[in-house]
Amino acid sequence: MEQTYVMVKPDGVERGLIGEILAKIEKKGIKLVAGKLMQIDRKLAEQHYAEHIGKPFFEDLIGFITSGPVFAMVLEGDDVIKTARRMMGKTNPLEADSGTIRAEYAIHTNRNVIHGSDSPESAKREIQLFFEPHEILSYEKAVDAWI
Repeated sequence: MEQTYVMVKPDGVERGLIGEILAKIEKKGIKLVAGKLMQIDRKLAEQHYAEHIGKPFFEDLIGFITSGPVFAMVLEGDDVIKTARRMMGKTNPLEADSGTIRAEYAIHTNRNVIHGSDSPESAKREIQLFFEPHEILSYEKAVDAWI
């Protein structure tokens, strides 16, 4: 089973969207194997967004992601990286397909409610940044056979 990292950003947490977003994910048949409400500090934010260091929007990005709690998750399922990214919608919510998380809950690109890994490599890196191995569970659900 493939795993990915997904995070409800501070704007989503502040607006009370964790439950609605997680419900969409679970209804799709994706398994939550780790989750925690946490405050990201600057050091972790810089590691997470290392590829953007030096870009004009970097400081705003760091300021935003450290501005309040996030809900960090590890999700598991077949093709979960592609599936989660499709469910999130395009980075710019105004271009996101109807029914996606960003189309439903976000208006601005820099405040777009959710983040998800874009490749197996970034998923592995991000999961390791935000979770210790013992925090990620392995379990079977009765419904797994039907998904």
